Amino acid sequence: MGVKNQKKVCVIDGQGGGIGSAIIKKLKERFEERIEIIALGTNAIATAQMLKAKANKGASGSNAIVQTVKKADVIIGPVGIIIPNAMMGEVTPLMAE
Repeated sequence: MGVKNQKKVCVIDGQGGGIGSAIIKKLKERFEERIEIIALGTNAIATAQMLKAKANKGASGSNAIVQTVKKADVIIGPVGIIIPNAMMGEVTPLMAE
């Protein structure tokens, strides 16, 4: 951390966090410390899995996601993150905005 012009990348996932974890591993391989990866899980299990994949920090839940993405340079996740009530209801309408 502390790299000048480091971009904030939010990776959002739900369920078991498998897609988010795979994304984070690839981002770390490609960009190393040039980006700060923030794992945002719709639940604690997804967040924990993304942190194991080496995200710099993480948070769980709708409010954490809604507030954190406001400061992101890039938001990445499965297509379901833009569909209200997707991922078995884990994506709230506010999150999908």
